[in-house]
Amino acid sequence: MKRHFQIGLLAALVAVHAGSAFGQAPASAEQRPPSLRSMMTQGLEVDEKTGRTIDLNLTFKDETGAVVPLSNFFHKGRPVLLDLVYYRCPRLCNLMLNGQVLALRDLPYQAGKDYELVTVSIDPKETPELAKEKKAAYANTYRRPVDGWHFLTDTDNHTKPLADLVGFKYRFDPKADQYIHPATFLILTEDGRVSRYLYGTRFKTFDMRMAITEAARGETRFSVEKLLAICYQFDPNAKGYVVASTRLMQGAAGVMLALFGIWLWRFLKWERLRSAQGLNRLRPPFKEREVKV
Repeated sequence: MKRHFQIGLLAALVAVHAGSAFGQAPASAEQRPPSLRSMMTQGLEVDEKTGRTIDLNLTFKDETGAVVPLSNFFHKGRPVLLDLVYYRCPRLCNLMLNGQVLALRDLPYQAGKDYELVTVSIDPKETPELAKEKKAAYANTYRRPVDGWHFLTDTDNHTKPLADLVGFKYRFDPKADQYIHPATFLILTEDGRVSRYLYGTRFKTFDMRMAITEAARGETRFSVEKLLAICYQFDPNAKGYVVASTRLMQGAAGVMLALFGIWLWRFLKWERLRSAQGLNRLRPPFKEREVKV
């Protein structure tokens, strides 16, 4: 029995060591998403501000021309997807918005119900009329009600402070008559904190779903999202969500410890029972009978 106990104890120690080892973050040099390398050479890389709260009092004009604060688009339980683009962009902005729509279209979520979409023009010369035309165009692509998708234009030069708050760098190229900017959008929490950046012009539906789930912070009504949030984590190098091997290994170590605890409890209980039965079987010391001669 002593040998069995030693083997069980050794297994528990291995589980603890594995959990602690995999719980440590690997030491590696910080790498930026490959899609931003060209932007870095021009000083237009994204300076991520994850966790920062944006100023919800900044005002913009909506598609009707009304001046509204950003706080109008933040509601309890609804993450906000924030795009910084411009509506007369010849290519990049359209590619990014198209990729975003294709990914969102396959989600079981509805804009205006489960999340909000806020698209802000970085060109101060663009008008609400142009924003209205852009919204109508994407209403056909999204194939769902667009009440929760808001197309805004600048007022009082508030776009630049918003971009600075989230680390989004851009500049106007007068020769090309275009704005140079990275292809990225943000997911914000219900109180305006930056939760995640997604890069590129094509997005996986799974990545979009995970980003929205992560920003919701448990507010989602879908129980499967809570499990996904545990099993997956965002990898900036892969520009997407990957299996969280650290968490899985820690979970496996926890299961091993729990099993060892059950085994140890049953072992000790069996040992006590065995000892008790052994004592009951003990006979009183032999007493020699007197032999009569």
